[in-house]
Amino acid sequence: MNIVIIGGTRFIGAHVVRRLIAAGHSVTVYHRGKHQSKLPENVRHVIRQDDSMLVRSFSPELLTPQPDAVIHMIAMGEADARAALEFFRGNTGRLVWISSGDVYLAYGRFTGVEPGPVETGLLTENSPLRSVLYPYRDAAKPADDIANIYEKILVERVAVSDPELSATILRLPKVYGREDNADLATVYAFRDHRQWRWTHGYVENVAAAIVLAALHPAAAGRTYNVGEEYTPTMGERLAKLPPSSVPVNTDAKFSYEQDVAYDTTRIRTELGFREVVPEEEAMRSVLTDEMGP
Repeated sequence: MNIVIIGGTRFIGAHVVRRLIAAGHSVTVYHRGKHQSKLPENVRHVIRQDDSMLVRSFSPELLTPQPDAVIHMIAMGEADARAALEFFRGNTGRLVWISSGDVYLAYGRFTGVEPGPVETGLLTENSPLRSVLYPYRDAAKPADDIANIYEKILVERVAVSDPELSATILRLPKVYGREDNADLATVYAFRDHRQWRWTHGYVENVAAAIVLAALHPAAAGRTYNVGEEYTPTMGERLAKLPPSSVPVNTDAKFSYEQDVAYDTTRIRTELGFREVVPEEEAMRSVLTDEMGP
């Protein structure tokens, strides 16, 4: 298959590219040329002509050959999502959108942007979404700052707005790997909240889920949570990890009664997803690499 990836030169995207190439697919990466991860030599690069993080224009080169699927790694808000939809409408079989678990109402309860009672239980793909948009908006920053534009709920709305263009939406967890979050600060910094649960995902496992959803016929028109099969409490995680000098997070005033834990049953039953590397093993291996011999 011919696959176009919008933003695929670093971290998750680079792993997606490598997995697709290893499986024998043709891959074109559309990027700014800023980050040059070590990608296979047979990856085709199309360099964007603008320097904005938001992708609102596309090169006709991306349509030759016509892509069977497009994976949009970096859709941030309504305008850039709509630009992608309009460009690829009629020119691809499927558009895969990378979203986030921050769309859920439970996340808004956790951060405090959405007042109300605790949302109990695991988050399924049908769990309620936030009603308060732009969760990171900051009046002290310029209007065009990414914090004031970012809203994955609006990305998802655009994604499903055209019945003629098949959409697959993937809501990612907190991702970690050797290239990012290698010190597991998103675990160690919350060690004072041992009962709190936050779904994580090793970057290679997340990339495998993205590739599977891009290629699997059953994923057309579906939304999937991505992440570990069981989300342990912070205390359960820490019991299996070595001590760390990562400082405790004392700045953020979050509501730790509110878990942000996903139910990932759907992607496992519908697509047969399984981790490439067990999450516990991945966490320990990442820390070993970070700490050195």
